[in-house]
Amino acid sequence: MSSQAAPIATAPQCRHCGTELRHTLVDLGSSPLCNTLLDTQSLRRGESFYPLHVRICDECFLAQLEEFVSPQEIFTEYSYFSSYSESFVAHARAYAHMAIERFGLDERSKVVEVASNDGYLLQHFIERGIPVLGIEPALNVAAVARQKGIPTITEFLGSASGAAIREREGPADLVAANNVLAHTPTINDFVAGLRNLLADSGVLTVEFPHLMRLIEDNLFDTIYHEHFSYLSFYAVERVFASQGLRVFDVEEVATHGGSLRVYACRAEYTGHATAPRVQAMRDAEKEFGITDLRTYARFADRVEQTKRDLLSCLIGLRNAGKRIVGYGVPGKGNTLLNYCGIRTDFLDYMVDRNPYKQGKFTPGTRIPIHAPGRIAETKPDYILIMPWNLREEIMRQLDYVRAWGAKFIVPIPRVQVLD
Repeated sequence: MSSQAAPIATAPQCRHCGTELRHTLVDLGSSPLCNTLLDTQSLRRGESFYPLHVRICDECFLAQLEEFVSPQEIFTEYSYFSSYSESFVAHARAYAHMAIERFGLDERSKVVEVASNDGYLLQHFIERGIPVLGIEPALNVAAVARQKGIPTITEFLGSASGAAIREREGPADLVAANNVLAHTPTINDFVAGLRNLLADSGVLTVEFPHLMRLIEDNLFDTIYHEHFSYLSFYAVERVFASQGLRVFDVEEVATHGGSLRVYACRAEYTGHATAPRVQAMRDAEKEFGITDLRTYARFADRVEQTKRDLLSCLIGLRNAGKRIVGYGVPGKGNTLLNYCGIRTDFLDYMVDRNPYKQGKFTPGTRIPIHAPGRIAETKPDYILIMPWNLREEIMRQLDYVRAWGAKFIVPIPRVQVLD
């Protein structure tokens, strides 16, 4: 037996400021990568599970997961296509029209989107004759965008690549980065890359799920490995300032259960006055307790109660002989399934509109995924809506289930059964 002492585990460090992370927001155990769907061959092999332990920095208050898997492994082949959500495409269209009018964009301008996915946003600028460029590291998703006529670069953004793209393609009058800031483990270098893309007078807009909404509305299923960070306005302002960006406006948007859209420019540019909404958001977060560790300590209890409530609901229905299926296979849905231990003993199958997901199986829980038409064929009694933020859209799409009296289960922010 060795006489050497076991090594002492060191606490992880904050990816922004380097402070030792000593405080927990929530620990959801371990899960596989949420968007790594399984085919029939994969069912014969084991899967890798990684911790979903979110810690909070007591210096800059950036909530974060450790980097167990590189972005290259997560995003090079990706199963999420934005255009399959009608409401999200409508959100993108409204954003494009707003930005064109507010910032006077025309055929002489340049719009760049980082994490441009399948062209769901840039297509609306092309319709108005405005030159665009997409930056999308997922090869399969970028190929779809190019088929739509949207020029797309397949690479990850950082300080060096941002400067190189600006030099090669020209400076951007508008850079959009929707739901990507949380997806990078090197947040400082990524934000430097955003700054480097900008023209001297250019505008950057960034949308991200708001940590205040995540805590207040119990949106724990939005925690998964491709979300390395969980962002407050307080933390984002600090990160941006450290990389030479000044936030001049902010607004709340409804996507993903409650997000922020932040407007920023180069710190030295004075052409945009700071809007009153910036101070109002600072005040709102302060009142909520975004810099009070007690705010985070209370969250885990609510998460555990929701798990118990959902399992009680499903157990009761199954014991009564009811058939239950799941609708939608978003990343957050797979967090919910794995954290709660929901498999085919509770859900007969899942459905999803995205053909890329059909014929595959959910990671970890291994539930088969079919096209939505399967619901009409099998007539289940209950449908568990996994993308709860789209529940109105989904319930409209499934209006035909009224014919046999099926009901809907919405798990977040609290368990509800709806006609």
